[in-house]
Amino acid sequence: MNHIHVTIKRLSLYVVGLFFLSLGVSFSILANFGVSPVSSLAYAFSLTTGLSVGMMTIVANLLFIILQIMISKRFNPREAIVQLMIAFLFGFFMDLTLYLLQLLPVSETPAVRVLFLIVSLFVVAVGLLDYTSVKLPLMPYDELTAVIATRFKWAFSKAKITSDLLNVVLAGLVCLTFIRTLGSIGIGTVVAAVFIGKILGWLIIHFREPMLGWVYRGHEDLQVTTIAAQAEQAVLEEKEKAERERLEALKHSASGQVKDEDWSV
Repeated sequence: MNHIHVTIKRLSLYVVGLFFLSLGVSFSILANFGVSPVSSLAYAFSLTTGLSVGMMTIVANLLFIILQIMISKRFNPREAIVQLMIAFLFGFFMDLTLYLLQLLPVSETPAVRVLFLIVSLFVVAVGLLDYTSVKLPLMPYDELTAVIATRFKWAFSKAKITSDLLNVVLAGLVCLTFIRTLGSIGIGTVVAAVFIGKILGWLIIHFREPMLGWVYRGHEDLQVTTIAAQAEQAVLEEKEKAERERLEALKHSASGQVKDEDWSV
């Protein structure tokens, strides 16, 4: 029963986090200064096809799952299905929050657009805080960043910058090719890339511990167990990674020996 209460709280924070994340992106779309790198490709698809941002969010995340498989050279059907379910939920939230915000009786003056941009930064950061703190499966875009970091042995921050840059470049190319403007890319994209991480860092320092305290209140032993299980999983993943690298090295070594034998013949 204790596990059920904690799981419900973790799932609640996770879903609320996804909702706030989509709400923040929707604020940035209405600000019309360019969206954050995370959603730039999905919004570019929406601008060029005329289909909803939510639907194109699902399409973009499907591409991210395919890229994960190509880069890692590994396919786990269960992980892919879970990520796709998360993408569908996030896509639904995108269309819902855009619809709700468009009902607001506000004028599109420069002051309102700047206000929306500032609000989007904080709302996205709050969503990321909730969504990432409970240690549940990541969305395909964030999982792609983790795959890039693992595959190329990069720090996560370097992989994050790389994936953001690739996403923005692809979004810009899509918009320039089909609608002859940068579309989803603008000063707001740069502002989001610079400030969301800083705001999230401040939120983590001040609010993550109290938030997790609420999740595990009365069940602190489960928090310790969860952390231990996550650490054990990380160790297992590192062992699997080392074994894959060892096999890859053996394969290259064997290939080199065959080439040497061919030359000697």
